Amino acid sequence: MRRNALALALTVALVTVTPLQAQTPPPAPSTLQEAIPVIDAAFDRWQANAHAPGLVYGVVQDGRMIHLRSTGVRTVDGPAVTPDTLFRIASMSKAFTALAILKLRDEGKLSLDDLAETHVPEMRGWSDPTADSPRIRVRDLLNHTGGFVTDDPWGDRQQVISEAEFTRMLTDGVPFTRAPQTAFEYSNFGYALLGRIVTNVSGRPYNHYIEAEIMRPLGMTSSGYDIFASPQDRRALGYRWENDAWAREPDMRHGVFGSMGGVQTSAEDYARWLTFLLSAWPARDDAETGPVRRSTVREMMTGSNFVSASVRTLPDGSPCPVAVAYGMGLRVSADCELGQVLAHGGGYPGYGSYMILMPDRRTGLFAFANRTYAGPSAPLLEAASTLVRAGLAPVQPLATSDILAERYADLGRIWTAGDVSAAQDQLAMNFLMDRSVENWRTVLGLLKTDAGTCATDAPITATGALSGTFRWTCEKGVIEGRLLLAPTTPVTIQALNLRLTPTVP
Repeated sequence: MRRNALALALTVALVTVTPLQAQTPPPAPSTLQEAIPVIDAAFDRWQANAHAPGLVYGVVQDGRMIHLRSTGVRTVDGPAVTPDTLFRIASMSKAFTALAILKLRDEGKLSLDDLAETHVPEMRGWSDPTADSPRIRVRDLLNHTGGFVTDDPWGDRQQVISEAEFTRMLTDGVPFTRAPQTAFEYSNFGYALLGRIVTNVSGRPYNHYIEAEIMRPLGMTSSGYDIFASPQDRRALGYRWENDAWAREPDMRHGVFGSMGGVQTSAEDYARWLTFLLSAWPARDDAETGPVRRSTVREMMTGSNFVSASVRTLPDGSPCPVAVAYGMGLRVSADCELGQVLAHGGGYPGYGSYMILMPDRRTGLFAFANRTYAGPSAPLLEAASTLVRAGLAPVQPLATSDILAERYADLGRIWTAGDVSAAQDQLAMNFLMDRSVENWRTVLGLLKTDAGTCATDAPITATGALSGTFRWTCEKGVIEGRLLLAPTTPVTIQALNLRLTPTVP
């Protein structure tokens, strides 16, 4: 569809700015040293209110840990939580399962569009919920669109079942709550099926595959699924808060449902995991160094089209709209303040956890606690907000491509001449169809008169290899502009937008 020509052409907007009544904002941190006490205070409040015996949380940025703190106890009778204390992270384990499926896909051993029953034959005899139901694909399990019912907390207690018990469950058939591919509904059972797929396709037990192919190459030597084989003097034992006291939750051995929530890890190990995930951004020409390709990690953001809207409250009390979809082992959000966010929680008998990735800001945050369903999402979001508002997690600018820089220089020649003909060979075929040469001369002349002398040597900010925005400071105001190039060879200018905000006398 052809856009309105005015939107593609130059827009002159004389904006009168009415000063707002001055308000004194609360003091905000401006350095990491100032931000850390604010973050720590938020976690202290949360830990007290949540009755979490022990807690550890950290922030990674640019490949290193910039803050790590442990507080409380790993058992209620005394030993303190330390950075190497081992916590179960519950559903934050799903990202490992999703990445394993994608790795097997990369190796040509399966397709995301394969029917799940291709790799789990017991599913072939199931009764579909409706006559027109599609068969479940591997990607439907990844995205939680398989048609299964939400199964928290039932799924949490299935951790221990054996492969044989799971096979009997599958053979008996599983009821659906709706037709597959019609809605998002969170399914631990679906991720148990993915674990079975990893086992069947790789020819190795699920946990052995994850540990050997993903965890150990990342240096996650303390992480795994068999909690009884781990150092018992490092484990945070799990508790629930009941009748104003802590009650011990039973330890659950590794079983089939470990693929939905069975990982045990330390803060130091998990920081390595987040650092690896964040290293997938931005797309670039560097050599691959991880156990899975960077493009494959970024693919974990690919969600279903079932987007939900929500509102969270910012630290200053104002509402923040958020759009959320489920990717592959990660929730994918567009947040009004934080921007692009990947996140996931973990709720489990004896444990609660949460993680946040802000890829464009090269920053990740995580927190583990040893109390049932004590998900520390609130203080973690507050910590992310603190960093962003303090300017301590800025969005990493895109590199300006050579061709964008060249066409931006052509724009400078156009401005100086007040005539698009100064770079006519660099204009796409639509450009002068949308606005004539004569009309461009008129509006450019008016704009130059209203703006006065402008500093057109300001750098362009790339929004892609073929687009960018810029801001020129002028004698009588500020010009904000957007340059959009065409998908042609050679690359030419398809649209130019300029807007003047005059200086208020």
